[in-house]
Amino acid sequence: MSRLMSNIHFKLMAMTLRFRDIFHPPVEILQEAGIKPGDLVLDFGCGPGSFSLAAFKMVGEEGKVYALDVYPLALKSVQKKSRRKGRQNIEVISSDGDTGLPDHILDVVLVYDVFHELKVPDVVLAELARVLKPDGILSFSDHHLKEEDILSGITRKGIFRLLRKGQRTYTFQKK
Repeated sequence: MSRLMSNIHFKLMAMTLRFRDIFHPPVEILQEAGIKPGDLVLDFGCGPGSFSLAAFKMVGEEGKVYALDVYPLALKSVQKKSRRKGRQNIEVISSDGDTGLPDHILDVVLVYDVFHELKVPDVVLAELARVLKPDGILSFSDHHLKEEDILSGITRKGIFRLLRKGQRTYTFQKK
């Protein structure tokens, strides 16, 4: 995909997500993830940053949010919004899978509406398991997938197990 096409795709997606955020505020969805003050959170496939910024409100100054995306415009959007709101504890990561983070550092990983686009989901899940603490959680939602595809996609390699199903998300924990 050309850079121009990916920029257009990103801008259309960002506009659509602004409407979603009106009817389904990110903080309401994130409440199911159990994010607490002081947590370290990765927003995998952060897009324009709706969940990254909402997560920052939940982790507070003591916590940190990593916003990862493959789209440069997504990361610029997160940086711009976080600067405008005076957020210092949001760090962007340009990647399609490798986080570059140390082992067992994260309390929560958010994987929202991006799993269906992954070329090698098992490699990504292994990376997310590597960076999650032993009691860390993977909060998952992807409206493009059926429930059985979500459950089998996340649990089939035996890395994660379903902890609970919420109204809008699935919560998985490392085995």
